[in-house]
Amino acid sequence: MTNNFEFSLLARDGKARRGSITMPRGEIRTPAFMPVGTGGTVKAMYMDQVRALGADIILGNTYHLMLRPGAERVARLGGLHEFARWQYPILTDSGGFQVMSLAGLRKIDEKGVIFQSHIDGSRHEMSPERSIEIQGLLGSDIQMQLDECVRLPADAKTIESSMEMSLRWAERCKTAFGDQPGKAMFGIVQGGDLPPLRERSALALKAMDLKGYAIGGLAVGEPQNVMLDMLGVTCPLLPEERPRYLMGVGTPDDIIRSVAEGIDMFDCVMPTRAGRHGLAYTRRGKINLRNARHAEDNRPLDEESDCPAARDYSRAYLHHLIRSNEALGGMLLTWNNLAYYQSLMQGIRGAIEASSFAAFTAQTQDAWARGDIAAL
Repeated sequence: MTNNFEFSLLARDGKARRGSITMPRGEIRTPAFMPVGTGGTVKAMYMDQVRALGADIILGNTYHLMLRPGAERVARLGGLHEFARWQYPILTDSGGFQVMSLAGLRKIDEKGVIFQSHIDGSRHEMSPERSIEIQGLLGSDIQMQLDECVRLPADAKTIESSMEMSLRWAERCKTAFGDQPGKAMFGIVQGGDLPPLRERSALALKAMDLKGYAIGGLAVGEPQNVMLDMLGVTCPLLPEERPRYLMGVGTPDDIIRSVAEGIDMFDCVMPTRAGRHGLAYTRRGKINLRNARHAEDNRPLDEESDCPAARDYSRAYLHHLIRSNEALGGMLLTWNNLAYYQSLMQGIRGAIEASSFAAFTAQTQDAWARGDIAAL
């Protein structure tokens, strides 16, 4: 395995890209879905389960880990890989989105953000330099710049001001990150739903010659077509030879449509959160196990799945667990959901390699549209 961070494009099908990121802790096959391990855990899962499903990389969160148990403590305990027993690549987001969405009484200026913890109200400061420092203490392999994420809809002046400050913060993050062999810092394209601002942000970040580029500020309330339009504007401006990461996305349909625009990496809490609330993702679409119609249904979620949670447990049993608020219900459905997401990514990668991505997309979307009734 290489001692450097390297990205290789292995195949193209239209704008869809099949690639590989290699780094000291392992290979990331792209397009890739990164399970979200916010506080050092992928909720309701063992790490060996996550790996066995096909995950090459997981995501950790700077905001949550700095508050509890603390980045310095994690460093003293050997870093996040050792702490969480995950010896493969980890990407940490900068904490910016959580500061904007969770923290109380925050004050944002050029220096950074002063905010109160959502846990205990304690006061903290997050600057671009501190965000990179925390991510370094955690030992993450891919570190994200600190940015300001504006919720849509927002007025043009607010979006522009936020985007420009995020660019200045990116420069400071790049300086703070320095030269770390085998690791990478990604910049984040902002600009809301305004194409000219997206273009300015993308071109300015490209000029910084970073190792990867993320697209942020989407999937925050705007319709899917707006997100896809912004990808259509942004992706062609980013370097072909660097990975592209769409942050916080999304549903299986969001993912497959975004791959078609040239995106390589994804993360989202959706499969784990949905599982804890009784919703299963399958190749036949979504199945709500809270519905009474499953109470006497002995069929599994998917008899053809390689995942035991999908293949070996009846819908009646899963319905019972969810309705009874048994922890096992959320565990099994999370297992199923992450298995489906990784199976989808494997199918996407294979289809791009075979130059059959359009046909794969049509077949997959048709199966979702026909729904679970097709199995009756």
